[in-house]
Amino acid sequence: MSILQSIFLGLIQGITEFLPVSSSGHLAVLRNLLGIKIEDGLLFDVLLHLGTVVVIICVFRKDILRMLLEALRMLADVIYNLQTKVHNRREQDAKRCRKIVHNNYRKFVVQVLVSTIPTAIIGYSARDLVALADQTLIVPGVCLILNAGLLLVADVTEAGRRIPKDISYTNAFMIGVAQGVSTLPGLSRSGTTIAACLMSGFEKKFAVKYSFIMAIPAILGAALLELFSIDFSRLAVSQFFIYLAGAVMAGIAGYFCIRKMLVVVRKKRFKGFAVYCLILGIVAIAGYYIQR
Repeated sequence: MSILQSIFLGLIQGITEFLPVSSSGHLAVLRNLLGIKIEDGLLFDVLLHLGTVVVIICVFRKDILRMLLEALRMLADVIYNLQTKVHNRREQDAKRCRKIVHNNYRKFVVQVLVSTIPTAIIGYSARDLVALADQTLIVPGVCLILNAGLLLVADVTEAGRRIPKDISYTNAFMIGVAQGVSTLPGLSRSGTTIAACLMSGFEKKFAVKYSFIMAIPAILGAALLELFSIDFSRLAVSQFFIYLAGAVMAGIAGYFCIRKMLVVVRKKRFKGFAVYCLILGIVAIAGYYIQR
């Protein structure tokens, strides 16, 4: 793969990761239609995804910092409660334990952890299926059409007002399932999870925040898993920097597109993206039968 091809794919990743049109579907379609061969596709995917994670952290840095602080405080409270129970049992005392989840940010932390569980199970179990689906045009094509349907449903769904304190852990789990299923190329991760959030009655701005922040552990976990499959001894230094150029481009493009997504969800303008996914899905399916 040339550096221009890497930058081009990075640009596509950055744009489509944060818009509800499926980055994996676009990359699969373009690789197949343009015949782009990647010597070590796993490493390239890892770097592209790390580029998008950096963008999410930059945009939501205040929320993420607050969540990290609350997670540490929750851990301290858990340790305190364990010590208190041991003390009460030993001294026949009745010291009170601290309430662990007592504000929105703490509940947000737990909800993200709950969402990550089904995502991890589905993502790990289906990784071979996803890899096979990525090598053909028919699966991304069908999934892009399904993605269009999801966006149309999200467009007509009445806006909710739910924030962390109003959202059950069952909701969080089901949104994690939606994120796990969206690993199929052609299903937009952001589009699927934001649609699931809106259909669950989330407040629009929080739906976007939840969708992107819950992606961080999922993307980092997948990247870590893929790293163990990479044979670094066969990787040329020049090829690594070619891949890195694509990751940098993904980060730059993604920074601007994530801002656009905030506007799209606030104004609920999904129809245009739905039509686009429908057309691209039909093109991909047609391309599959033409190539046969």
